[in-house]
This record gives sequence, C-alpha cells and structure tokens, in this order.
Amino acid sequence: MTSQKNISKRDFLRKAGLTTAGAVSASALAMPYVKAQTPIKWRLQTYAGPALAEHVIKNSIDWFNKAANGEMEIELYTADQLVPHGELFRAVQSGTIDAAQSDDDSAAAPVDVKVFGAYFPLAARYSLDVPALWHWHGLKEIWEEAYAEIPEVTWLSTGAWDPCNFGTTKPIKSLADLQGLRVYTFPTGGQFLSRFGVVPVSLPYEDVQPAMQTGELDGVCWCGITEMHTVGWADALKYYLTNPLSGAWAGSYFVNTEKWKAVPEHLQQLFQLAIDASHYYRQHWYWAGEARYRNEGKLELTTIPEAEWAKVEEEAVSFWEEIAQQSPRNAKVVEIIKKYNESMRKAGAPYRYS
Repeated sequence: MTSQKNISKRDFLRKAGLTTAGAVSASALAMPYVKAQTPIKWRLQTYAGPALAEHVIKNSIDWFNKAANGEMEIELYTADQLVPHGELFRAVQSGTIDAAQSDDDSAAAPVDVKVFGAYFPLAARYSLDVPALWHWHGLKEIWEEAYAEIPEVTWLSTGAWDPCNFGTTKPIKSLADLQGLRVYTFPTGGQFLSRFGVVPVSLPYEDVQPAMQTGELDGVCWCGITEMHTVGWADALKYYLTNPLSGAWAGSYFVNTEKWKAVPEHLQQLFQLAIDASHYYRQHWYWAGEARYRNEGKLELTTIPEAEWAKVEEEAVSFWEEIAQQSPRNAKVVEIIKKYNESMRKAGAPYRYS
C-alpha cells in the first residue's frame, strides 16, 4: 500500500513537472525576448546660458528623454559648462562631448559656410526665411556637402531663432551713433559692423552682463528683445534699436559621427523629431516675445531713419559679394540668398513690405 502511494506520488510530481515545463515553454514562445542593456548616455552642450536654454533646447531634450523610454538619455550642459564656446565644434569632433547646439560661426566650425551661421547681415527678414532657405532653396544639401568633408562630425539640422538687434546703454538714432560702440556680437556680424565704427568684443557668455554694468561694454548685437529680457541683459541696458542686423539667427545641431552611428535608427529618428519640435517651439516663442517686449518691456525703442538705414542694406550686399569670393560654395550660397530675397520682394506683402 505504501509502495503504491509512493509510486502515485512520483507519477504525480513527474506529470506536474512536465506540465509546468510545457507551460513555461509556451509562455517563453509567447513573450518577446528582451535583451537587458545599459542605456546610451550622451552629453550635449548648447551655446545658451541656463535661462535661455530653458526655451531653446531643454524642453525638447526632456521630451526626447521621456520618449526614449530608458533606451537613451541626453545630459544637457549650458554655455561654456564643459568646454569654452569657441572650442565647441572641436569638442564634438574629438568626442569630448557627443553633440552640440550652436551656430557654425561662433562655434568655429572649420567649414567655409560657417559665415552664414548665426546672423549673416541682412540676409533674412523673418524667422521663416531660415527653414525656407534650408529646406526649399538648397542650403540643406550644401550644408550636408560641406560637413561631409569634416571628419568625425555630422551636421543634422539648421533652424531659426530670434532677430538680431542692438541693445545698448546709449541711444542709437543715426549711423553716427554706432561709432566706437563696444558691442558683444558674432564673428561675421562683428566683421560687418566694424565698417560702421562698431568695436566687436568677444567675451565668455556669463561675463557679458557684468561687462555692461561696469561700462566695459556699451551693449550687445547678439539677439532680439525677447532674449535680452529672458537672460537678464535688459536690466543692464536702456535702449533697443528696432533696425535689425538680421531677421533670424541660423543655428545648427552637430553630433560626433561615431556616436551617431552607434545610436539605433529609431532613436536617431526620435532625436531628429525632438530637434524639429524645438525648431517649432522657438518659432512661436520668439515671435510672440518680440512683440510683447516691445510693448511691455524695460527698454526704450529707438530707430535709425529708413533712408539712412538703406546705406547699411546696400553695404550688406557688397559684403555678400566679398564673402562669395572666399570659395565656390560660398558663391553658390550668396547667389541663393540673392535670388531668394528677390523672390520675396516680388511676392510682396506679407513676404516683404516696401
């Protein structure tokens, strides 16, 4: 009797074991295999200081990190936090950082077309001119060609920011008032403005406001009125010149090529979507802010008469021709900009107002 009970017990356990194994096998076949892996970690440095970064990139990086669902995380660093801004491009190239957001000009990108980054004088009237030029008039393909010649860096995208106007501690009401003004500005923009007596000054980003407060700087020609208020510069300035050096900043995203190749295709696409989302956000944030702070801001508005400002516009065209002489590719870009602006003038309002 005992023997029969033991045999029955053994048979039961054996059968139960087979059933359990079958259930596990079926379950294993039904469930996808997930390989445990360490999330991809990137470090990205922006040209912007902390307050501005909240609007020009941080929100989109937050969106990316959430949507990446633990597969990838981008750590964001602000201006000069990891490397000096002038070394930003080289830092991406060497792999010191994985990605950067900046204009080509101030990041010292080693390409001929860098002069068209940031604010190429009087080339754009509105922020929509930048994506129109890149996506519909051939600049995207030219940028891809230019950066394909540079090892270890991949250019991903260029989008628009705010216009470029003077914010100063002294009023500007004529071209004569520009003489001797010490201004924080971009390399190519400063090269152009020096023709009117402006003294371009290069400083670390965080030193700009103290330099204005101590009188070492007379102002900035770096951004629009939204940015001046957002980063606190309006507290050290008194005047805002409504005549723009340019209607929109052209800023780009760069990544280390090997790090980019190591990112799965679906995450590459997600990052591109995050960049596009950032481009879109800036379009309406800056557009709304430029009007708001002219009406409700801290700065007194001044304007150089249109007939006098026309001299600046004429000089800009001469400047374009000089830039065109630097390389066949630059000549091609200048020709595109000239044809684009002529097309906008022919189209009339709201593209261009006479």
